[in-house]
Amino acid sequence: MLMKMGKPDPLQIHHLRLNTLLRLRWLAVVGQSAAVLFVAYILQFPLPVSLCFALIALSAGLNLLLAFRYPATHRLPPTFALAIMLFDALQLAGLLYMTGGMTNPFSLLMTVPVVISATSLSARWTMLLGLLVVAMATVLMFFHLPLPWFPGQTLRMPFIYTFGMWIAVVSSIAFTAVYAYRVAEEARLLANALSATELILQREQHLSALDGLAAAAAHELGTPLATIALVAKEMERALGEDSRFREDVVLLRSQSERCRDILKRLTSLSSEGEVHLARLPFTSLIEEVIDPHREFGIEILLRPGNLLGSEPVGRRNPGVIYGLGNLVENAVDFAREKVELSWEWNSSTIDIKLTDDGPGFPAEIVDRIGEPYMSRRPPDEGGRGLGLGLFIAKTLLERSGASVKFGNSSEPGRGAVVKVSWPREAFLARSPVADDAY
Repeated sequence: MLMKMGKPDPLQIHHLRLNTLLRLRWLAVVGQSAAVLFVAYILQFPLPVSLCFALIALSAGLNLLLAFRYPATHRLPPTFALAIMLFDALQLAGLLYMTGGMTNPFSLLMTVPVVISATSLSARWTMLLGLLVVAMATVLMFFHLPLPWFPGQTLRMPFIYTFGMWIAVVSSIAFTAVYAYRVAEEARLLANALSATELILQREQHLSALDGLAAAAAHELGTPLATIALVAKEMERALGEDSRFREDVVLLRSQSERCRDILKRLTSLSSEGEVHLARLPFTSLIEEVIDPHREFGIEILLRPGNLLGSEPVGRRNPGVIYGLGNLVENAVDFAREKVELSWEWNSSTIDIKLTDDGPGFPAEIVDRIGEPYMSRRPPDEGGRGLGLGLFIAKTLLERSGASVKFGNSSEPGRGAVVKVSWPREAFLARSPVADDAY
């Protein structure tokens, strides 16, 4: 369970924060400017100052552009971050070209973009950047302007020194990048494992508390529900064939019986009775989930999608049935006229999409739907829901290996959208005859 819920998304692990790169580049701009000014005006060495400051200004301009274009907390996709660090390497290579190439002692700074990449990007991108930096260092070893020196004098470094500097840069890139990558990767894995563990323990604590709550509710509500059922039965008998109220009384009686069944299921979600071991085809699961919600005047439309391969057959899972049922119940509660339930499967995934034509999730809480005590019902409409239903449904579905996403539809006339997706292997793993379902 820890591996299922705590395994991080590889696309999210290596997203570098833009503000980090901006601060590092401002530090580089200040350092490069100070070095050029010191060499040109303090030491008075001949130096193409205008060209050097043109490259420095280009780096500062990119910083300003990124700072105005994106918020400081923006996280860069790996390819974008790689492009920015490649620009930094090229800008530094340009400065080194005008100041002696690999004979310049500052050539060791070419390792900096690779080290930053190693701590924030994947090994593949870091290796690519490292190879490009090594290629730049190789070019600078043979092609560069003279190293700035006293006027009228030329400092010629022996090739063995230049080659030694190249070896130093390459070995520094290899050693520091590997070391930084291993340390950062271990820190990332540890942080993700701790976060996943804390999340699971927090949800388990909520569910453990709710177990006792469910048992207490079943005990306390049993007597009044029995009274309601008895009174409804007596009213039905007294009314006889009176068509004015008979329908309402029959509905009242059926709903009281349904409430008693729900309470029984709540107190036996973890039981391993014979019925819970039965095989349940996916379409049968859909029918079982929506059947109790057809009597409320809301049309439930079933729309099968692309069904590639044989129908998935899993073991009856009361947690999945309860979770999906709660999602359907919420959709029916908020729908104006209809609810659409679509599904599809293929060789790798099984997907369910639930859409209603209601008002949708409020924008201010849409990112927090599914957390405990986060309700969708506005207080001014008399809603007193605590949001525990969606929390329990989401947790039970995630226990089965599913991912649950909440959002609002962009299509006119549609409101909230809930998507539930299982890897096919995870869904079939609950069945003792999973191989037959392929």
